[in-house]
Formats: sequence, structure tokens, C-alpha cells
Amino acid sequence: MYQVEIFVTYKESILDPQGEAIQQAVNQMGYSEVKSVRQGKYFELEISKDVADVQARVEAICDKLLANVTMEAYRYTIKEA
Repeated sequence: MYQVEIFVTYKESILDPQGEAIQQAVNQMGYSEVKSVRQGKYFELEISKDVADVQARVEAICDKLLANVTMEAYRYTIKEA
């Protein structure tokens, strides 16, 4: 079994209004050292070892379902369980 962790965030060129709202709230709580917050999504997948090219399969899932590749970027790690 492969364990996959996927992180999806807005691309750097895309405004992140939720991240900005979180940053403002953190600053209002007195944590003025926080200069930026980027908000995103986290996914965990378990994929069977029967898959010949697990990296290609993960990228296909991300491109087709988990990320809006026009606005979002993703990164992932694959570990053998």
C-alpha cells in the first residue's frame, strides 16, 4: 500500500482572501510577527501497490479532481506503508 499526502494551495499569483482574513485575525490577537498566511487543502490517499506508476496516478487525480490547476498548485509525498 502507498500512503500519499497531498497539499493544495493557491498559486503565488492568486489572491488568497481567506489567508488574508486569517492573517488579520492572528495579528489582532497580538501575533504581529505573522506577516503572511496561505490557506489550503490537505488530502490523504491510500493506493494499492498494484498501480504501475503511482506518481502518474496521483498527478491525474490531482489534475482532474483535487486541484483547480488554473488557480491552484499541489505538492505531494508518497510513502510505502
